[in-house]
Amino acid sequence: MKSDQLLDAKGLACPMPIVRTKKAMDALESEQVLEVHATDKGAKSDLSAWAKAGGHTLLEMNEDNGVFVFFIQKK
Repeated sequence: MKSDQLLDAKGLACPMPIVRTKKAMDALESEQVLEVHATDKGAKSDLSAWAKAGGHTLLEMNEDNGVFVFFIQKK
């Protein structure tokens, strides 16, 4: 999947992946896609809930060798 920006949040513990994701999303235009890479297991539920609460769309989420990859489209 194509993204407009990549956020590397690997190695960060909760709540930093969400804090960094929010900051990155604020810099994007509407409809752009942020790709987030995180290793914190809590990010799986936290980022999907955060995206939904903010009205953003979680387009895809998968795991690759312990790295959670999210594609979130800004509302």
